[in-house]
Amino acid sequence: MKGLMQDWPLTVMSIIDHANRFHAEREIVTRTVEGPIHRCTYSDIHLRARKCAQALVKLGMKQSDIVATMAWNTHRHMEIWYGIMGLGAVCHTLNPRLFAEQLTYIINHAEDKLIFLDTSFVAVLEGVADTLPDVKGYVIMTDREHMPETSLKNVHCYEDLIDAEDGDFAWADVDENDACGLCYTSGTTGNPKGVLYSHRSNVLHALAANSADALGMRSVDAVLPVVPMFHANAWSITFSAPAAGAKIVMPGANMDGASIYELLDTEGVTVTAAVPTVWLMLLQHLQETGVKLPKLERVIIGGSAAPRTMIEAFERDYGVTVMHAWGMTELSPMGTLGALKAGMEDLSFDEKLDIKVKQGRAIYTVEMKITDDDGKELPSDGVAFGHLMVRGPAMAGAYLKDEGGNILDKDGWFDTGDVATLDPLGFMQITDRAKDVIKSGGEWISSIELENTAVGHPDVVEAAVIGIVHPKWDERPLLIVIAKEGSNLTKEDVLGYMEGKIAKWWMPDDVVFVDEIPHTATGKIQKLTLRQTFKDYTLPTAAAAE
Repeated sequence: MKGLMQDWPLTVMSIIDHANRFHAEREIVTRTVEGPIHRCTYSDIHLRARKCAQALVKLGMKQSDIVATMAWNTHRHMEIWYGIMGLGAVCHTLNPRLFAEQLTYIINHAEDKLIFLDTSFVAVLEGVADTLPDVKGYVIMTDREHMPETSLKNVHCYEDLIDAEDGDFAWADVDENDACGLCYTSGTTGNPKGVLYSHRSNVLHALAANSADALGMRSVDAVLPVVPMFHANAWSITFSAPAAGAKIVMPGANMDGASIYELLDTEGVTVTAAVPTVWLMLLQHLQETGVKLPKLERVIIGGSAAPRTMIEAFERDYGVTVMHAWGMTELSPMGTLGALKAGMEDLSFDEKLDIKVKQGRAIYTVEMKITDDDGKELPSDGVAFGHLMVRGPAMAGAYLKDEGGNILDKDGWFDTGDVATLDPLGFMQITDRAKDVIKSGGEWISSIELENTAVGHPDVVEAAVIGIVHPKWDERPLLIVIAKEGSNLTKEDVLGYMEGKIAKWWMPDDVVFVDEIPHTATGKIQKLTLRQTFKDYTLPTAAAAE
């Protein structure tokens, strides 16, 4: 027997329609690329998104065309998202931090027809424009006064396009399973791969991500998405916030600690989300200036593992609840969030930290398990390491143009490439990427845990761990450290600090001090580059073992 309910399509346009209908007056505040703070409302975004869709039609765009954006988090970027998707086209977010060769590959592979860009990125696209045969034109996201000189061909001023339209546009009649968004993986192994989101997957993910034990945004909240909109849907915030009617504060191009603090303070931000490097800059600003965060309630940290010391500082010193998160481009991207469960209220502060350093529990719509190398499911005992497998309605079933072939096993599980533990209460902890885990004497050592332990030392700015070939143990860990400027940190200081905090046999065999640690375009430590740099490195313990 079938149910007798309405067949109401899950499209992302229904989100901005809802925000316009019930939260029309709620603010979207932007630190613009041009400099000044800009204020508008959901009503304004809704109108300008329709104008954007009209302009796209005049520029020759149609349903299923792929239209790219290379832009910071701003009100313009948000309305362009909804304008592209409302036309029935696909919004492809480009990461401006990629190398020229990667951008060329991604834009051509996606067959982007038009690119919207902030003035910050004119030079980036000028550098690759001659290699982009499918791109028909460029829209620079500014007004006539700030239009730059450029060698790009067929260039339009965004505000001129918007001013020429009246907004009398009906959203395209799309199926909820039609594509609406495209984001490429970071391509750390091989070429980047395109993850093609549907209207349905984005709406379901937005609802799941905004549940009370996840982002949990309400209409009374003000959210600051520091995580860029070109990083896997800004962790759903561009969809979740309008669905809740929350105020949005867009940081634009300024990601330094002082700029982020100013917006947190002046705009009454209650919820914010970013990668650990951003929060390190904010913490340094707070500690140097002595200012507080009286209005901020929740900080979401994802992208890479947050050090225990960072979580402790936010919670103990500033009274802010930290929620660790984990996800992937392929997951839309949220997979877990670290809300405590019933019965944990009376735990000590340190016991709660033991839980908060884990990446959290699966949100609704995410199934999760760990397996051994043969695909056999391992126990959720918090001890067994295994390959992290996931499935759900907002997860990739294939890559664009079938790159990589079949990415699911026979039961529909996707191998995340992460190695993790699951505890009896459902909390997951990433111990490594499968390609980064250190295999020593037949046992696994977590490079992430070693890095986070080392960063706890007050004179360590950043740390990375890689495996180095060893004649007896196959691999042993090498700790690579950036020391605080002016400190006299030594190898003995670092290893002495780590003693008792990790298993004795996990202790790094050597420590190397560097001025810089390479990062990927998404802010993660570039282990591949480090392994290449240190491929001929000989550990002091290796000679003794030979």
